[in-house]
Amino acid sequence: MSIDLILRLVGMMIFALLGAMLGTELSDALLLPPEATGLIFALTGALGGLIITPWLTTYPARLGKRALQRMPVENLVMSVVGLLAGLLAAALLAWPLSLLPSPFGQLLPTLSAIALIYAGVTAATARAQDVLTLFGVTADRRPARRWTPAPEPANEILLDTSVIIDGRILDISQTGFLRGRLLIPRFVLHELQHVADSADVLRRNRGKRGLEILSELQQVSLAPVEIIDDDVEGVDEVDEKLVTLARRRGIPVMTQDFNLNRVAELQGVTVLNINALSNALKAIYLPGEVIDIHVVMEGREPGQGVGYLDDGTMVVVEDGQQYLDRTIRVLITRYIVTNAGRMYFAQLEGSPRT
Repeated sequence: MSIDLILRLVGMMIFALLGAMLGTELSDALLLPPEATGLIFALTGALGGLIITPWLTTYPARLGKRALQRMPVENLVMSVVGLLAGLLAAALLAWPLSLLPSPFGQLLPTLSAIALIYAGVTAATARAQDVLTLFGVTADRRPARRWTPAPEPANEILLDTSVIIDGRILDISQTGFLRGRLLIPRFVLHELQHVADSADVLRRNRGKRGLEILSELQQVSLAPVEIIDDDVEGVDEVDEKLVTLARRRGIPVMTQDFNLNRVAELQGVTVLNINALSNALKAIYLPGEVIDIHVVMEGREPGQGVGYLDDGTMVVVEDGQQYLDRTIRVLITRYIVTNAGRMYFAQLEGSPRT
């Protein structure tokens, strides 16, 4: 039960009691039985109490709280100091003023106390910074700001069809890096089923692989996997539904689809791209390092050979064509960064550096 409701009930009872007492006193004047007038005035007082009580209690308290929160700390401290100084001065003057003849002896102590308290608080707050500086305290004049906790990021990730078919999400989900729930909308599941029922053999195999990955993901993933029924009315395209749903829920989309990646970013949706993650995790070799590479094909330029690292990164070996289908030790000379990741250039170990 809230404090506002409690105060309303207390105010209702107080006003109802006052109304009953007033009704009983006015029964003779109204020419009605005391019970009737008491009941009528009690009900009226109860209704009035419900309405009036917040204006006498909670609303002023809220206004005072906001004023205190906006008030600089030095002003608040000096207001208390000015209040105490005003009360002390009023107490010292109260006895001499009370000796004056009536009615001054009764009025002046109260009036002087009000005036001195007001003067003390006003003077102390007006010169708060100067007074604190006098005592060697430096205060910031900016209004105190309330601390509000930063919003926690949504612990949910939407998975699209391509990232499920790709299969690498299965390994990532077992590393513990993914926190929160992995959400698969039912319309993504329907698309997987549609691909698995395709007449094209390649598409059918991809769809079946996606369903198998999803089934295994539900069993071994360290992050909870949940199929949700959320849908987007009036939209047919699965990618557009995913982007709209992600924007509506304020969560990222995990994909490896380049087009979905671009569309989502243009609409302000966070994208977790599996390919970007894969490129970021590839081993980095610096010029001067020596590695083993298996030459599998000829390069574009005469005499070049091409090999691949375990993660699929291309290595172009100068004068490596003669070593086709052989594993050789090469020296990394330089690398370039492309949209697909890094590409290394190397030469045979022991060859003169170019």
